[in-house]
Amino acid sequence: MATPLQDRTVLVIGRGGGIARAVTTAARDAGAQVIAAGRDQEALAKAYADDPGVRTEYVDLTDEATIAALGERIGSVDHIVSTASARARGKLADLDRDKVRLSFDTKVIGPLMLAKHLAVRITEGGSFTLFSGVAAAKIAVGTLAVAITNGAADVLARSLALELAPIRVNAVSPGVIDTGAWDALGDAAKADYFEDMSTRNPARRIGTTDDIAAAVLFAMTNTFLTGTTLRIDGGEPLI
Repeated sequence: MATPLQDRTVLVIGRGGGIARAVTTAARDAGAQVIAAGRDQEALAKAYADDPGVRTEYVDLTDEATIAALGERIGSVDHIVSTASARARGKLADLDRDKVRLSFDTKVIGPLMLAKHLAVRITEGGSFTLFSGVAAAKIAVGTLAVAITNGAADVLARSLALELAPIRVNAVSPGVIDTGAWDALGDAAKADYFEDMSTRNPARRIGTTDDIAAAVLFAMTNTFLTGTTLRIDGGEPLI
């Protein structure tokens, strides 16, 4: 039996690993033709070299001209997913203005420009999914810039859902996910952090990229879901 994504075209913005890869693989497994786009097309091409269900394209969400050019190249599309992010962590006194600007440019202004140039290319019944994050719901010292960026992404999803209707627009807000992003802590510190979060959050585990991919597929295929942020965070804001 055909799935809702069978023979649909799904554009996934991001890198060749982590959440973007999980979403790309899940959409392809559901029968979609996937376009994986990002700033490092060479790395994307290498990541999907053996996958005929995925083609790669170049786009830089901080460069509006590349977004418009991507739209011209791909033509029509059924679903768009933007997973790109650039985090600016740190306490207020340590925040770097350029990193904060890049965070907004990548996760808020970039998707806004995607909507500006590509919404007219989304087919009937299509959708646009962007990414927020748990920091917007769980305020903590040291994540100020991350929190306000994610909060803006939440507002952007709701605003676009109204303006672009009937195109459906939603956000996915991950909690702590084992994507490799925490590897920089070192093996011991990462293990300690994951154990602490697993002990305290209501789900009693760390999230996986497959958890997030499942939420994205739900957002793409549930035709009565729009203007919503799906919080896939293990209940972390409750602790």
